[in-house]
Amino acid sequence: MALAFPFSAIVGQDEMKLALLIAAVDQTVGGVLVFGDRGTGKSTAVRALAALLPEMPAVPGCPYHCDPKADRAGCGDCHARDAKGAKKPVSVAVPVIDLPLGATEDRVVGALDLERALTQGEKAFEPGLLARANRGFLYIDEVNLLEDHLVDLLIDVAASGENVVEREGLSVRHPARFVLVGSGNPEEGELRPQLLDRFGLSVEVKTPAGLAERIEVVKRRDAFERDRAGFIAQWKKEDEKLRKKIIDARARLSRVAVPDAALERAARLCMRLGTDGLRAELTLLRAARSLAAFDGKASVDDQHVRRVAPSALRHRLRRDPLDDAGSSVRVERAIEEIYAS
Repeated sequence: MALAFPFSAIVGQDEMKLALLIAAVDQTVGGVLVFGDRGTGKSTAVRALAALLPEMPAVPGCPYHCDPKADRAGCGDCHARDAKGAKKPVSVAVPVIDLPLGATEDRVVGALDLERALTQGEKAFEPGLLARANRGFLYIDEVNLLEDHLVDLLIDVAASGENVVEREGLSVRHPARFVLVGSGNPEEGELRPQLLDRFGLSVEVKTPAGLAERIEVVKRRDAFERDRAGFIAQWKKEDEKLRKKIIDARARLSRVAVPDAALERAARLCMRLGTDGLRAELTLLRAARSLAAFDGKASVDDQHVRRVAPSALRHRLRRDPLDDAGSSVRVERAIEEIYAS
């Protein structure tokens, strides 16, 4: 596996880094959509997150790395292993799986294992990318260019948390719960609304405007390319601090309180912006609670909601023909109106 650029060494792009950390603390927040200019560190940040995340316990030998403490009713492989006697759980890296734009449906959902079929004469399932991404992250670069049939497939799996394969005499159902992370350039096309709604957070990244920041980005990237191991060692202590904060935040998350006053203002904000349904409020609540846990706080306050509101709401706004301001501007304007009182 190639050595990844340290997460803590990424210069600027604070909103993107915060959104990824929030999703790492609480996967129920939903996916993260990162849109912006080319060469702004989008894919670098996602791959850096993979190296940052703490390992997770898993059932040994399970292709879906099921949680040993969770209900595994949907996993036939775990049932077969349990029947033979439980084995000691193993620690595995949290998967961060790339879904290439040109991937076939068989590669994504899984298919008949042709080698076993030909050599042993038995039908067996060869898990796909969705199986490998279970309990982890599924990353799609240039997500706005993804083919429609794969978009439809992802929407179904993201909603159900299961991948169902019925083909070639196979009938397989396996867990497929993952955080969807997508990146892209808005100049190359928009994302379908159905898939856009599946992302919990949406962030915008731009090319650094300041001279000092641009120079620092180039210096760090150049140092990384010249001596990857040495550069990673230089930033290891900072990455360890972030990793510990994630672990502590996950342990604290269920105890973080959400006062009615904070929830009421969050709901008023969503009403002011005219968001459809209640997914906006739920995402805003979960993201604010995850941020509070990451900050080491016992309860959510208005500042937590205000910090996550732009990324939680900007992609959920309806087009307003009477207001040509961008979605980020509309969210910031509504925040000032609601929280000024």
